[in-house]
Amino acid sequence: MNTLKACKRDLSVKAKKLRREGLVTGSIFGRDLEGAIAIQMDKKDVDRVLKTQNKGSQVVIDIDGDKKLCLIKELQFNTLKGAVTEMDLQALNENEEVRSSAEIILVDQDVRNDGIVEQHLEEVEFRALPKNLVDRIKIDMKQYKVGDNIKVSDLEIAKNPEIHLLTPADELVVSVSEIHSKGEAAPAAEETAAE
Repeated sequence: MNTLKACKRDLSVKAKKLRREGLVTGSIFGRDLEGAIAIQMDKKDVDRVLKTQNKGSQVVIDIDGDKKLCLIKELQFNTLKGAVTEMDLQALNENEEVRSSAEIILVDQDVRNDGIVEQHLEEVEFRALPKNLVDRIKIDMKQYKVGDNIKVSDLEIAKNPEIHLLTPADELVVSVSEIHSKGEAAPAAEETAAE
């Protein structure tokens, strides 16, 4: 599990100043904490962790030697620089269910030439104990054909009795539709790639 070093943030120093100094601000909240803990982390460390983790992932936050298992709840980015500026985390209790989300990732959608893949849902929301948390759901598009629709109920996460879905089971995740003409296929493929 990734560990991210942090230190308590002095709230008298503006977040903008800290970001200019190469730091990412954030806060940790949780039922077992007396109040939210304002923290700051080195941007390079945060970038290293975010290469493999994302919203919905678990990470250990080391605040001056005090380690807390946390869930990444929210990430805020500077869209111009493509850099994370703020990270909100929830301290986890192994016996308490938490609300989280799993990102939906389509695999091998670019190998299809017989249909247009359209992703309707970006993530699935659910509640689970920390040991059952899922941060990514991969869907291999090679196994689907034109006319196929994938709903939340078709995903592996929906078959796990330890996970309680909050996203409706009948919600459409992905559809594969027929290419009607070459003129229509190009823009649709570009849109899918951009997502």
